[in-house]
This record gives sequence, C-alpha cells and structure tokens, in this order.
Amino acid sequence: MLVDLRSDTVTKPTPAMLEAMFQAQIGDDVFNEDPTVVELEKKVAAIFGKEAALFCPSGTMTNQIAIKILSASGQEIICDHSSHVYLYEGGGLAFNSGLSTNLLIGDRGRLHASQVEEAIKPDHVYYPKTALVSLENTHNRGAGSVYKLDEIKAIRKVCLSHNLKTHLDGARIFNALAESDYNAVDIGSQFDTISVCLSKGLGAPVGSVLVASAPLIHEGRRVRKVLGGGMRQAGFLAAAGIYALNHNVSTLKDDHSRAKKLFDCMSSLDFIDQVFPVETNIIVSKLNNNFPVQSFIDKLAEKNIKVVQFGKQAVRMVTHLDFTDEMLDYVCQILPKIRLN
Repeated sequence: MLVDLRSDTVTKPTPAMLEAMFQAQIGDDVFNEDPTVVELEKKVAAIFGKEAALFCPSGTMTNQIAIKILSASGQEIICDHSSHVYLYEGGGLAFNSGLSTNLLIGDRGRLHASQVEEAIKPDHVYYPKTALVSLENTHNRGAGSVYKLDEIKAIRKVCLSHNLKTHLDGARIFNALAESDYNAVDIGSQFDTISVCLSKGLGAPVGSVLVASAPLIHEGRRVRKVLGGGMRQAGFLAAAGIYALNHNVSTLKDDHSRAKKLFDCMSSLDFIDQVFPVETNIIVSKLNNNFPVQSFIDKLAEKNIKVVQFGKQAVRMVTHLDFTDEMLDYVCQILPKIRLN
C-alpha cells in the first residue's frame, strides 16, 4: 500500500470524472468558444456571486493575474510573510507585477485589520503606494487555518477606507467553507478577485478559476494570454472541474475528520514537540531536535508513506480524496513504531 500525504494535489481522477471528461463538448477557449469552459466559468462565478470568471492552468496563474490587474508596477502588496503568493510563486510579485511586498506576521497566516491599517504606507514620495491586500483562506503554512468572516469584513472595511483592492488566494476555499458559518457568496462580496483551485481537495487533475467583475476578468484574459495560459480545447479539463464541484465538495469534511485523527496520532509520539491545531486537512508537526526530520521522512518512506518537510524540523501531511480510512489505519499503526535507531 502506497500512502501519499505530501499534498492534496496528488489525487487522480475517478472513473466517473474521467467519463465526464471524455464526454465533454469542446471548442477553442481562446476564442471563448469552448462550451464546457464557459459552463465552468459561469458556474464558479455564480457560486461566489461574481459577474465573470476565467479558467487557468494553475492557482499560481490565477493569483498572479489577479494581482497584476489590481496593481501597477512600483506599488506595494500587503500579505502575510508565509503567503503562497510570496513564498511559492517564483517571485512572481516582482517578476510579473513589479511590486514591493509589505510582509506581516499573522496568526498562523491570518492577518488582523489593525495590522493591515498600521501597515498601509503614507502618501509620500519616499514610499511605494500601497495598492492591495492579499489574504489566504485556508492558509497553507498556517496548517490549514481558517479566517472568521468578521475579520475578513474588518480588513475589507480598512481597505475600502484607504481605496485598496483585496484579493483572496482561495486555493482551499472550499475547505474553509466546509468548516465555517459563512458561504461562498459571503466571501465573494469581500474581495475584488478570488482564485479558486480545483486540483487540490476537489480532486480535479488541473486548473484554477479566477472570479471577479466582468471588466476585471476582461483585463485578466489579456494577462492570461501574455503569460501563455490561453488553452485551446480546454473543455476536457473544465469538465473535470465541473464534476469536482458537483460531487467532491461534500467529501471535504471526511478529509478533515481523517486529519484530526492524524493529529491525535502525531500528538502521541514522544519525539513530536508540537502539532499545530487542525481545522481542515493539513497537519503540521514539529519534531524535537533528537530526531532529524529527514530521518523521520525516510523511515516513513520505507513503509510506503510519503510526507514532506515543511520548515526546520517540521513535516506536513495533507489528507485528500484518495486518502482512505484503510490508509489512515495503516499510518496510525506505523507511526508509533517509528524509531530513530
């Protein structure tokens, strides 16, 4: 048995999803003539109460397009210091948009309105002009932490009062929604742009969708072309996204339940100093200095269990659609048997 807990991006399409892909009606999406892509874009836009949407190959592209159309070169973006848009997108904030970054230290990645207000630059020639705030929900490096709606609203209020735009990296937004008392339309009303990933917890093989107003999506389509993201007969991929939205959102709570059980297993190990609170599907654990993290990863690999290093003496596990109860039982049997020597 192979158990891959490195990420929720490792899922494979189910036979039913593959069948939906095979049956897709296709056209040329760069001409805006792929009916299945159009259907997906309309569907995601409606879910979040937005006017329009844009299908892209990746969440990195949807994030980068959004930030580009909300800012100008030489301006500044405010985000958490561990944000995906800052750490894991190849320096795209500088390369694509020419932005300075104002990095804040949030609560497991979650910013507070007072922090944002304090960080906004005065209107002076010495400083870059603050243009936008980017949030991440759930927050990857915050171990899948979830924002409260009241905090998002407070940040949005600050941004509006200073004429700042807001972007949401919603790579795992449906995980957040599964554990919250707010819905997608509530979230949609608080952001100018939202990046929605289909290839993580929802199990599609490829793709993210950017949602926004119609004028912003028009500009985003231009940037997508510049970045080389204009796909032709993309309906096969869009069909997988539609299937994922129709069938896999309801399974996310199962992923979260299994993550909480892995939290219990990891917390019981004597060489684990800390396991971050588990709210969704990400488990981040810190090993004590007596057990080198690479040794722990290697010993799990010997048992066909894959995890990933997540900083100094830290590992990450991510539950997902292809991680079963049988696999959970196996991992929880193996973990107490792991020894350094």
